[in-house]
Amino acid sequence: MADKPALIQPDRGQDAISIHLTNKDGFDAFARTLNGGQRAALKAQKFEGGGYQTAIVPDKDDWFAVGGVADPDSLSSWCLAKLAETLPAGTYRLAEREPGPALHGWQTAQYVFDRYKQADEPTGPRVLLTKNAGKIEAAIAEADAVCLIRDLVNTPAEDMGPAALEEQVEKLASVHGGDLKVVRGDALEQDYPMVHAVGRAAARRHAPRLMQLTWGKADAPVLAIVGKGVCFDSGGLDVKSSSGMLIMKKDMGGAAHAIALAGLVMKAGLPVRLHLLVPAVENAISGDSFRPGDVLRSRKGLTVEIGNTDAEGRLILGDALTRASEENPDLIIDFATLTGAARVALGPDYPALMTREDETAAALIEAGKAHDDEPWRLPLPDAYNEWLASDIADTNNAHTNSFAGASVAGLFLNKFVGDGIDWAHFDTYAWRPSAKPGRPKGGDAYGLRAAFHMLQKRYGSA
Repeated sequence: MADKPALIQPDRGQDAISIHLTNKDGFDAFARTLNGGQRAALKAQKFEGGGYQTAIVPDKDDWFAVGGVADPDSLSSWCLAKLAETLPAGTYRLAEREPGPALHGWQTAQYVFDRYKQADEPTGPRVLLTKNAGKIEAAIAEADAVCLIRDLVNTPAEDMGPAALEEQVEKLASVHGGDLKVVRGDALEQDYPMVHAVGRAAARRHAPRLMQLTWGKADAPVLAIVGKGVCFDSGGLDVKSSSGMLIMKKDMGGAAHAIALAGLVMKAGLPVRLHLLVPAVENAISGDSFRPGDVLRSRKGLTVEIGNTDAEGRLILGDALTRASEENPDLIIDFATLTGAARVALGPDYPALMTREDETAAALIEAGKAHDDEPWRLPLPDAYNEWLASDIADTNNAHTNSFAGASVAGLFLNKFVGDGIDWAHFDTYAWRPSAKPGRPKGGDAYGLRAAFHMLQKRYGSA
């Protein structure tokens, strides 16, 4: 969205179409302020103040819009999203109040993934005015970050392989003055052996790599952000079904979140030493695929027996988390489309959150609730570590029972995070299976806003 006209702009008294908000409880009182023709227009459009209902009402030689919301006095991120999706192109302002958090959904509702297919009837932008001009830049940055995640996840794997993810990190480094180092292909085998093993079966043009971007003052507290970049997941030799493989272009959704969050941190100038790590692979099938029963060496030195080649995301994250820990970070946050078990437990809308520290979990949940992006905490029970035991290696990468899959995956990652380091793990879906106002079907951000606003509160501003 960054290359399109700003969808929120300062209100300087320019001409704009009014938007009135009401709900079912207040609808009768609102209707009494209208004339007979206007009430008839609402009735014809079956408008009764219900959530996400919209209507257009004639007003002499002009018109105004009406939207139904849960509470006109307490707006959420999505209260204006349906209006932004359905109103004609033009400039609008809310009557009697400021849009506040609804600035976010107004922008994200107008997202279109048009890389491969143009809309049948392109519409111009709907611009919303606000008198809080000081909040516009931050609101645009946040919406742009969400839409970046959508773009990256929606792009098919042939065009969003490891090299394309590298280009995204390179662009981020160029824009913000970060330092980027990349280890590719067989050069990974020595220092990032699990990243190499997972990615070595892919075609040369999709060769695995590990991107490291650093930014900020050297003496600032280190913030490490890590993202799982499995650009396509066939399941490896434990091959997925055709239906299970259908949306596996989204398996780099963790990397998309990490890249977007790093961009927000740098744009906001948070006083941290940022360390972004993105291991990027394609989990392909060939004669060079890693096998069930293989034992892999890790960067940390732990040996890992492969119980399932479809549990590959945790392997590449293991090496990346080890590298992140070597910087003695104040905090590590990782994002990964890691387990189906998290989706069975929580559905698509709630990212599973696992942390070592209760205070970190509470801060992330509080920030998420405040910004309509709530994670749900799952435990990391020591008792379940025994399910990862191996007869021939230090650990297995998968357990054989069907219990607590998300937590057991978290316990595996925990083995690779340095002792005493504050760590938060988001098992996020990165995909919206059906549309909601402001949130179209396809790639989407879950946990991004919770993490960013927690970081703003934790570290303050520059």
